[in-house]
Amino acid sequence: MDFKLGVGKSDFDVLRKAGNYYVDKTELIYKLVNDTDNIVTLFTRPRRFGKTLNMSMMESFFSIRRESRDVFEGLDIMEHEDFCREWMNQYPVLFISLKDVEGDTFESAFKMLKARIADVCKDLSYLLEEKGMDPADVEIFQRLRYKTADEEEVKNSLKTIMRMMYDVYGRETILLIDEYDVPIAKANDRRTAENDFYRQMLDVIRGMVSIAVKDNRFLKFAVVTGCLRMAKESIFTGANNFASYSVLDHRFSSYFGFSQEEVLVMLKEADREDKADIIRSWYDGYVFGNSYVYCPWDVISYMSALLFDRNSKPKNYWKNTSGNEIIRVFVANQEFDVADRFETLMNGGTIRQMISDDLTYEHMEDSEDNLWSVLLMTGYLTKADPEEEGDEVALKIPNEEIASIFRDKVADHFRETMDRNVHKELMDALWSGDEETAGTVLSDLLWETISYNNYHENYYHAFLTGLFAGRSYGVTSDQENGLGRTDIVITDRKNRRAIIIEAKKAENEDDMEKACQEGKQQIIQKQYVRGLAGYRQILCYGVAFYQKTALVRKL
Repeated sequence: MDFKLGVGKSDFDVLRKAGNYYVDKTELIYKLVNDTDNIVTLFTRPRRFGKTLNMSMMESFFSIRRESRDVFEGLDIMEHEDFCREWMNQYPVLFISLKDVEGDTFESAFKMLKARIADVCKDLSYLLEEKGMDPADVEIFQRLRYKTADEEEVKNSLKTIMRMMYDVYGRETILLIDEYDVPIAKANDRRTAENDFYRQMLDVIRGMVSIAVKDNRFLKFAVVTGCLRMAKESIFTGANNFASYSVLDHRFSSYFGFSQEEVLVMLKEADREDKADIIRSWYDGYVFGNSYVYCPWDVISYMSALLFDRNSKPKNYWKNTSGNEIIRVFVANQEFDVADRFETLMNGGTIRQMISDDLTYEHMEDSEDNLWSVLLMTGYLTKADPEEEGDEVALKIPNEEIASIFRDKVADHFRETMDRNVHKELMDALWSGDEETAGTVLSDLLWETISYNNYHENYYHAFLTGLFAGRSYGVTSDQENGLGRTDIVITDRKNRRAIIIEAKKAENEDDMEKACQEGKQQIIQKQYVRGLAGYRQILCYGVAFYQKTALVRKL
């Protein structure tokens, strides 16, 4: 099969020259230049939605140092012949990505930033060979190149380079800044009482960007990408003809992410059309403006797995690209009572919430509205109705992949914050056969955690597994034992004792006693005790659940 995918490739030329499959987004170039008069355009999108690849595509198209006709051959942009003659490879382009700029301290993060600028300067070292350069600019360029520049020179670095490019080409520079807010977001993530360098990093990035885009006669236009628009931080205040397009805006909504039609065409090309429903349930569901889109990173990653093994199961590829700490921050915040709304979302429902795309990392935890807005802007939630507009909209979890991240983070938080005294009380009750106390403690814990799957039996199974895991006992779940599979087995090898739990979901509160008896009977019929030879004490329990109530009965 002549079908190749470039997983992880974000360099447009490399992708195209390798013959990798490409979902055509080149019309973005025409729309950006022909349908707007923006001097500065900011696109904010969640991570892994093709921002860097689109920026690389623009660099390839505009750069006067390229001859790009071959790599764009057959793509939509080439249908605009007059536009291509006017714009293709006609302008100097300065492209810098800040997506890897981070550190545990300001000093280490600033070094990373200087290293990134140095890499850009090395790629532009030909500028030093040109005659007529301002000697002062040349000296600063050399310091930037060798990572010895001071903070003020770093802040002015982009404008300095653009001035030098203008001296060479006599044309304004097209500036592309990818993931402009990553250094600020990472600084915010690393903040502690002893080490708070958020403001320092904000000051540097604000200086770099604002000096480059405000009243800069060497600038043709700028395109900037990131996750959040930080207008409150005044990074773009005063920029001429500034426009920002977030996940809420209809304009340009289809150029970041894959449409269903694009995914179906890809599946057909790869002879994997039978996987359409799986890919839709796991990786579709995002609403950008009025467009439904899939996450490109997930689709490409899963398609690559399917090419190797067409029976590959879908995975959560997105969660491994970031720490997903925003969900934990939300759940752990004691000032906001969000448990009911989280339950609604995790059970496939929608909530109505005031949202805004005018945010700041420093203050995102100051209000509940801010946190919901951040979840929307960063892709953990999406609009439920693409046509709905206004400050208050219906929100939902977009797909199974994101739902699994919510479940994992909520479960992690529950395990980490559960009072060890409460856990000891529960275990003491189970070891001593005190079914009443065990039932009361389990009910209290159910009330305190966030439920999902509409109280299906597998939810209670996961709840019990998470409750006992990592608590100094051996815990197995759904493991073959006797003539079947036990729900939960807890072992205490030191004291040669074990607990078998068979969990059942009752249809109503009156049936909980009956469900307990069914669990106990299953333990007997399936002979689960046979798998625990050598243990002196084996306690068996049928546990029934109905919503947030538990009943425990000992065999």
